[in-house]
Amino acid sequence: MAVAHRTRSRVRAVNDREEIAAFLRTDRLYAAYALGDLDGPNRSRIAWGMAHDDDGRPASLVMHHEGLVPQPLFLMGAPDGCRAVLDSVIRPRDAYVQGTELHEIAIRDLYELDRPILMRRMVVDRETFEPFAGPAERLTALDIDDLNRLYQLGFRAGFPPAVVEEGTYYGMRVRGRLVSAAGTHAINPRERIAVVGNVMTHTDFRGHDFAKMVTSAVTADLLGRVTDVALNVHADNDPAVAAYTRLGYRTHCQLVERLAHRRAGGWGLMRPIREAMRIPWPREPK
Repeated sequence: MAVAHRTRSRVRAVNDREEIAAFLRTDRLYAAYALGDLDGPNRSRIAWGMAHDDDGRPASLVMHHEGLVPQPLFLMGAPDGCRAVLDSVIRPRDAYVQGTELHEIAIRDLYELDRPILMRRMVVDRETFEPFAGPAERLTALDIDDLNRLYQLGFRAGFPPAVVEEGTYYGMRVRGRLVSAAGTHAINPRERIAVVGNVMTHTDFRGHDFAKMVTSAVTADLLGRVTDVALNVHADNDPAVAAYTRLGYRTHCQLVERLAHRRAGGWGLMRPIREAMRIPWPREPK
C-alpha cells in the first residue's frame, strides 16, 4: 500500500458512509475487513477518524470497534495522519492494532506495543480461483453446537447461531462428526468484497485436505456474490499459505497485528530517555 506524504492538516471524526468508502476503495484489498464492516451488523459500534493533507485531501483513515475488551484498530494511509487521529479524535486505551510497520513506528509515542504478529493478506477473484473438490456441506444454525465444539469455544465464548445465519460456513463430517470448517468474518455485497475466516480442522483429521475443501466451498459460494475474497494468514504458516495458494489466493501485502496499550499522561514525551535507561513503561490505570 502506498503511503501518502506528510500530513499536518486537520483531523476529524467522520460518519459519512460514502466519504469513508471512497477512501477505503483506494486500496480495497488492503481495506477488505474495514469494507466488510462498513455495512455490517455492528456498524453502529464503529468509530471512524480521518486526516487531511495540506491541500485538504483525505490522507489517512482510522477505524476502531468500540467495546469492553481490546477491539480492532485499523490504520490506513499516511502514518503521521493516523497518529494525529489517534492523538485527538479516536483515543482507545487498549486496542488490537492492524496496519503496516510504518503505522506502528508512527504511533509508538502514543502506545506501548506488544509482540508483533506478521500476517499475509491473501486475495482471490473469479479469474484466479482454483476450486478444490470435496464433500463439504453448507452449515446452518442447527450446526452451531458442533461448530463451537470444533473451535473449542466454551459456553460463554461460543458463537451464537446468528454467526452462521448471517455468514457463510461449510464443514466436513467424518462418521457424523464435524471435523473441519471454514466461514466468514464479513460479507459486503454492496462493496463486492468478503473475508474468509475461522478455518479449522481438528488435529486428529489433518493431512487429508479437509481445510482446502471447506475453504474452497466457502470461496466458491462468496465469489457467486462478490468479486474479491480476502483472508489473513500467519506469515510463517507455510502449510496454510500453500493451501490457499493452491486455491488461487495470492499475497497482496504484509500486515502487522499486535495489542497496543495507551501510554499514560506525559510519559510519551519521555520515550527516548526512558528507553535509553531501559526503564519500564507504565500502563495507563484501568
